[in-house]
Amino acid sequence: MSQSHDGPKGRKTHDHTHDHDHDGDHAGHDHGRHPGHASHGHSHGHDHGPGGHVHGTADKTRVLIAALLTGVFMIAEAAGGFITGSLALVADAGHMLTDSIALWLAWYAFRLGERPATGSMTYGFGRVKTLIAYTNGITIFAIAVWIVYEAILRFMDPPEVLGGPMLVVAVGGLLVNIAAFFVLHRGDRESLNMRGAILHVLGDMLGSAAAIAAAIIILWTGWTPIDPILSVLVAVLILSTAWRLMKEAAHVLLEGVPASLDRDAIARDLEGAVTGVKNIHHMHVWSIDGSKNLATLHACLNDGSDAVGAVGAIKKRLAARHGIAHATVEPEFGACADAGAAHQH
Repeated sequence: MSQSHDGPKGRKTHDHTHDHDHDGDHAGHDHGRHPGHASHGHSHGHDHGPGGHVHGTADKTRVLIAALLTGVFMIAEAAGGFITGSLALVADAGHMLTDSIALWLAWYAFRLGERPATGSMTYGFGRVKTLIAYTNGITIFAIAVWIVYEAILRFMDPPEVLGGPMLVVAVGGLLVNIAAFFVLHRGDRESLNMRGAILHVLGDMLGSAAAIAAAIIILWTGWTPIDPILSVLVAVLILSTAWRLMKEAAHVLLEGVPASLDRDAIARDLEGAVTGVKNIHHMHVWSIDGSKNLATLHACLNDGSDAVGAVGAIKKRLAARHGIAHATVEPEFGACADAGAAHQH
């Protein structure tokens, strides 16, 4: 069936013939035959094989364990903070509350990402993990701003802080956070969702460490302003990491070219390495979730070239040399089908 449809980036894709054979958990579909271009077939999958599925399942379990550890101790730390009057403990408990919520969302994102593609969600639900990572970054910013605001108020009017109970609760919080961190640290560090979860737990570790330091200083010197001062220090430390996470997640959501790839260099490589290719244009490279890269492009071929062979060679080159396992290639002879549009070299 001949049809024209919008591509994943909101742009017009062009009529060409290809049969998709989805691997993994994606449902197969047939785009049908389209006039105007040579027929060609290709197999691809958004999943990186059985190993990727096993890794994702393990990461989901790690996030679940961390969520349980964080959620249970958050209640104890919040109670300890209010009893002792420590902002460091209250701030860390508030951080752990949002962390627990974020970890549960991360776990749900892993679970949702396992669902197969549908007719309306043709790339599946893998990008939900990136959306959750971006949301996690925003929540960290909000927590840090609140800590700074509360610290300013407490620095101007320091309340009484019970150093002994504060130290006990802070040590317990640090032990729980260390356990959660090591559970998550063994996961996939390339996953933005996993990195977001690790960032939350790392922030909790810093908060607990600051609370321990503040408690010791208060016990030794009685100087309570150290409590809000160290709380601000923790907030500043986690802000830069949160910003990097948000920036990377936003880049994926905006479908920017992955940082590890150079679109123009890839186009030049294809022009020089694949027989029969005159030039590559209208090339777009993006990622679904920060680890699975995709591309679409027009390949202008020399007259008499084997279109099917050239398309196959381009796909193999993209997968083997550039880590782009999913590509849609439109072969052309002579003028580009989008003659009115500017070529993007």
